Amino acid sequence: MRKEICIKNQVEELDHVAQFIEEIGEELSLDMELQMNLNLVLEEMVSNIIFYAYPEGTEACIELTAESDGKELTFVLSDQGQAFDPTLKEDTDMDVNPAERDLGGMGIYIVKNIMNKVTYQRLEGKNLLTMKKDIV
Repeated sequence: MRKEICIKNQVEELDHVAQFIEEIGEELSLDMELQMNLNLVLEEMVSNIIFYAYPEGTEACIELTAESDGKELTFVLSDQGQAFDPTLKEDTDMDVNPAERDLGGMGIYIVKNIMNKVTYQRLEGKNLLTMKKDIV
């Protein structure tokens, strides 16, 4: 299975991401909990691109590709925004009282804990975030 979509860097487009995950879930017969977790992961990462990758008012395309061999599901997010490697972000200290924690970082922490492998590359002016999840 291989699917891809291209969405605009606008919050309203997150509905298309959720629909994309739902279609993949149906095609691969994924359980509802996994679908919800995948939706959370992609919503977090796509939101980061929408809010932080481009100067305000810049229209851009965010590409999302999904591939599965039946054992593993791989998502690749690609954008031409400013370079940012979320894998280098230090994990949020969960022992610190939430009221005393720095803002931000929870989304990336969640992604790293839901997905089995998360890698980043910057190639030819593009951010490529690859996220893999075992589905067997």
